[in-house]
Amino acid sequence: MKVVPTTLQGVLLLEPQVFGDDRGFFLESYNRRTFAGLGIDEEFVQDNHSFSIGNTLRGLHYQVRQPQGKLVRAIVGAVLDVAVDLRRHSATFGRTETFLLSDVNKHMIWMPAGFGHGFRVVSETAHVTYKSTGFYSFADERTIAWDDPDLKIDWRLDGPPILSQKDRLGVRFRDAEVFE
Repeated sequence: MKVVPTTLQGVLLLEPQVFGDDRGFFLESYNRRTFAGLGIDEEFVQDNHSFSIGNTLRGLHYQVRQPQGKLVRAIVGAVLDVAVDLRRHSATFGRTETFLLSDVNKHMIWMPAGFGHGFRVVSETAHVTYKSTGFYSFADERTIAWDDPDLKIDWRLDGPPILSQKDRLGVRFRDAEVFE
């Protein structure tokens, strides 16, 4: 597993070793020992899988009292994946970074608890999976506006994104609950 540093404290871009031949490929998407050796010694409690059509934008989501670390990858298609640091005492608080995750590059993103997360589908469709260190809690879920002017995220839009009602109602970053 190759680890590529990012500009966000604690966020890692992971490039798994891929073994391919004329039949296809094999990769190890998670191995507890390997990840512990990378400093990701977390207990994952939930696996999630989303399917979205092109230009769907999901996010920016996080949970306040039951925060979740996430290991994210696109298994079909491609997404622009965004992490935003919501940890007030972090050196990278309020900063964002965008990553291209796809079935071609097979990259994964590890973002520890304390980050907001979102993605936009840049292919015709996409399947995204992520392992989570915390269970989903509707009462604790929060959404920051995907188009917040203070965050200045470049979603590389070529038209209006497809949004859920929840994502249309996201709050401004400056008004969001954050982690102390």
